[in-house]
Amino acid sequence: MYIYVSQPKYSLRQFCSRTFLKLWNGNGTKRGGTYLNWSNRNSCFKLIWTNDYTPVVTFFSLHSFSVASMALAESKPNLSHLQVSELVKRLFDLTPSQIHPLPSYDDQNFHLVVSEDKEYVLKVMNSEDSQNPTLLELQTHAMTFLHERGLPAQTVLPTTSGQVMSLEDIDCGFGMQKYVVRLLTYLPGTTITKVPCSPQILYEAGKMAAKMDTVLQEMEHPQLHVLQREKFIWSLSNIPLLEPYLHLMDGDPVQQVVKSVIQLYKTCVQPKLGSFRKCINHGDFNDHNILVQPDDSTAYKISGILDFGDMSSGYYVFELAITIMYMMIENPTSLDVARDVLAGWESVIPLNEAERDALYLLVLCRFCQSLVVARHTVVQHPENKDYLMITTKTGIRHLCRLWELGKEVVEKRWFQNAAQDSGLQAQEV
Repeated sequence: MYIYVSQPKYSLRQFCSRTFLKLWNGNGTKRGGTYLNWSNRNSCFKLIWTNDYTPVVTFFSLHSFSVASMALAESKPNLSHLQVSELVKRLFDLTPSQIHPLPSYDDQNFHLVVSEDKEYVLKVMNSEDSQNPTLLELQTHAMTFLHERGLPAQTVLPTTSGQVMSLEDIDCGFGMQKYVVRLLTYLPGTTITKVPCSPQILYEAGKMAAKMDTVLQEMEHPQLHVLQREKFIWSLSNIPLLEPYLHLMDGDPVQQVVKSVIQLYKTCVQPKLGSFRKCINHGDFNDHNILVQPDDSTAYKISGILDFGDMSSGYYVFELAITIMYMMIENPTSLDVARDVLAGWESVIPLNEAERDALYLLVLCRFCQSLVVARHTVVQHPENKDYLMITTKTGIRHLCRLWELGKEVVEKRWFQNAAQDSGLQAQEV
């Protein structure tokens, strides 16, 4: 037996005896043999029987990935309505008459109705992210910063003791764990997924994304360095971090597309990152994190920006690529989406040459991130499969179509049409 160790937290004997050891992938085939994967919060090992039946155990560290969706199912909170009611009463001296669960990737959110004119969102962070209160405080600060400058972000309501967040010991069925709890304002509107996806609202989405990053770049805070999330798997700076999880796509034809996109990223994007303009990214400006309201009989305005959990230091073009990708998901004419989003974006921040050249590949990269991480996370949270696989339903189709059309064809359609769209918008003004 051979043991290869990289930052092991426990010996094999200690590791196997941990009570929170979890078997997350049963039998499968890899390299001609059967393998099993076990993991705890910070460490993993893989047991492989090779073709000659030699068992090999490999240790590696999960801590360096800094991604909640790669943690165990136990990190996601699972509070009952009774627990929520008691928590809200104790921390905020509020008694909700209605409690409605809201969808979330790896946290737990609730819409609380206290009275006709008092509604809130209770956000219970997963236990992994709750270990980084400085990052959570920065996210809270960013929301307030945007709100004070006229952008529709949520704000935090303090506890009765004046805290903007509280670290609570809660038993969600996995034993006592620590979760950060915050109470946020409830913003009016409906998610952009539930309204007709018109060129006007796509233009507004692109414009809002650019305004948001422009304002965030002005933000000052003594702990801004924590946004340098070098091992954060959702950052477009870290596309190669997807490679250890590509085996989850074994047998799927799209796996080769994802591999090719990652390789192109390494050769065509990584060397040029220095040519992109830096900023602070929201990082998840998707169709479920944007609220809209009717503006008049035919148009909508953006009334809310939600979920700053993926905020990190990045580049303006990253935010644009993320916005385009998510606006494509539910749109039947997906290629035209980028035209309208891009026109809105460039009304605030025109792209430079290097950013333009990378945009197509960065959009593909975001599709790849969503597909790969969703596959892994479903293994950890099978009960949340419908929400976790929202992007996957149409994402594979969009990714493959963009890949088949190629960079030149797609860019011609995006940029020429965006220029025309910008001209029309200017005439209307």
